[in-house]
Amino acid sequence: MTLMNAEANVVARAIGLQKVYGVGDTAVAALRGIDVAFARNEFTAIMGPSGSGKSTLMHCMAGLDAASAGTVLLGNTDLSKLGDKAMTNLRRDRLGFIFQSFNLVPTLSAEENITLPLDIAGKKVDQRWFEEVTTRLGLNERLKHRPSELSGGQQQRVACARALVARPEIIFGDEPTGNLDSNSSAQMLSILRTAVDEMDQTVVIVTHDPKAASYADRVIFLADGRIVHELRSPSTDEVYSTMARLEELI
Repeated sequence: MTLMNAEANVVARAIGLQKVYGVGDTAVAALRGIDVAFARNEFTAIMGPSGSGKSTLMHCMAGLDAASAGTVLLGNTDLSKLGDKAMTNLRRDRLGFIFQSFNLVPTLSAEENITLPLDIAGKKVDQRWFEEVTTRLGLNERLKHRPSELSGGQQQRVACARALVARPEIIFGDEPTGNLDSNSSAQMLSILRTAVDEMDQTVVIVTHDPKAASYADRVIFLADGRIVHELRSPSTDEVYSTMARLEELI
């Protein structure tokens, strides 16, 4: 791949990304000059010990937290130059999110929660893709139920479906399988893998689970606010081994 093609294939990028919480003697550097790119049609997992900066990196890349210094680009859009309204529109129209806390609207049905971002944006739902996503996630018989009538695993699958149905430029997941049993976790990771392989989707997740990370095309390891290692086509054992020796890589 030529340099020009490689650049064109980048969906999101951080350049010299820094994030500092607090000021003066109480300041804590969560990110210390991160340079990273996320390619189209690729599944990336971000791993690292508690406090390494992995969730902060994802939040800054997704426009959920502002960087202290450096640049975050979504395509050619510099997130630091967007006002509140433009940032809200960008998150709604171009990004997908899957969080541990589900973030479902309690008064809406599962189906209404899934299509909500498209409805707000005034976009038409691709019914074939909607049916494929909800069927793969085992939701086709639960679409008329409200969140309170669903199990935690089912609610998380609704949140996953909501992110996928809109076909955003990139999907961010913060421990998306953290509250799921092993079967539900495998189902979710399988559809994220399918979205990348068959729908040209780009997926970036933060996870502590080596098994979840093994579904990814690459794993980025953070420690003390820096990227210290990367694996391509990782196996579960390789991820375990790398996590065990992170201190040696700093």
